[in-house]
Amino acid sequence: MALILLIMIVVLVDLAVKSAIEGADPKDFPKELDCAGGFITLHQSRNEGLPMGALKDKPELVKLIPLVVLSAVAGIFLWLFPRKGHAAEKVGTALVLGGGLSNLYDRIKRGYVVDYFSVRIEKLKKLVFNLGDIAIFLGAAVMLAAEIMETVRER
Repeated sequence: MALILLIMIVVLVDLAVKSAIEGADPKDFPKELDCAGGFITLHQSRNEGLPMGALKDKPELVKLIPLVVLSAVAGIFLWLFPRKGHAAEKVGTALVLGGGLSNLYDRIKRGYVVDYFSVRIEKLKKLVFNLGDIAIFLGAAVMLAAEIMETVRER
């Protein structure tokens, strides 16, 4: 049940932040997030494509690809869910599902994904993300780490 709750929290928090960002005055952006010491900048950005705007001229494909990928991830989650152990894989998959569902909702409902922050790291500061993107990245990293650890244990 905790995994379902994790998925719901990621989706609901990300959608709430997206709604707040969308409802704010565009003149207020970009702005530094005060509590982050200038490390995080808030934006009001619409991504009509896949990551980094890829395929934005093909809106139906931009909806179909994430739907197919998310369906596969959901299948993996449903396969893992009843099995004993595999905690890292389950958490990782739940994070990917939460982030993916939030972004898929945006693509279907709004026609674009709301991105709202960037980090002051040289190669990343021009990229704008959202919490769903971070959940997808962290979930994939957790699953990769679990797979690497499993491979090392088997040797």
